[in-house]
Amino acid sequence: MAAASANARSDAAPLLSIGQVLARLTPEFPELSNSKLRFLEEQGLVSPARTKSGYRKFSGDDLERLRLILSMQRDHYFPLKVIRTYLVEVDAGRSPMFPGSGQSVGAPSIHPSARRFSRNELIREAGATPMLFNDAVSASLILPAENYGEDVASLLRILVELQRSGIEPRHLRGFRASVEREVGLIESALSAVSKRNDAAGRARTADRAVEIAAQLEGVRSNLVRTALERHQSS
Repeated sequence: MAAASANARSDAAPLLSIGQVLARLTPEFPELSNSKLRFLEEQGLVSPARTKSGYRKFSGDDLERLRLILSMQRDHYFPLKVIRTYLVEVDAGRSPMFPGSGQSVGAPSIHPSARRFSRNELIREAGATPMLFNDAVSASLILPAENYGEDVASLLRILVELQRSGIEPRHLRGFRASVEREVGLIESALSAVSKRNDAAGRARTADRAVEIAAQLEGVRSNLVRTALERHQSS
């Protein structure tokens, strides 16, 4: 029995320290920090194991859970309360609707692998053409890089659909400038809070920035919807 237990432990995937988690995730999420990880734990979104000495140890599932949380913040601007509600449903064994998608997502699908694409792989994955990709780069919608993540693949898929409606990347040149203005607004709003130098304060500032970004997105969506309704009724 003891031998079997020892074999089970030796076959198990090794647990990761905070430093190892950061090393694996920061290439995809450059803003991730030690304090941000601790903040997510404080918020109950991830629960790493602890050694007898109190050191945190993360499993492979913890790593993928963190990747999901960070992707939901970065790619969809979901506030933590929305992410928490979604994860509670998944942890209970249910298949909740992914926030805002209207699609049911089962528990296994919340552990996506971190896919990276070369330029050619990205174009094939998105069903785009090299010309559309080049136009997106020229319009500053996509920044040149050696490889790209799922967020860029999602953006390129959207550009493919927009092109079918006659909207080309060149028509969207102002979007990058608009984003920079919004970032300026967020930084201005958080200037007083961000002066706090403690780790928890920095983590809360980062989370608040994501929430403000989601609120600004809500304002934009409302204005566009209202303008469309006014146009259609005229």
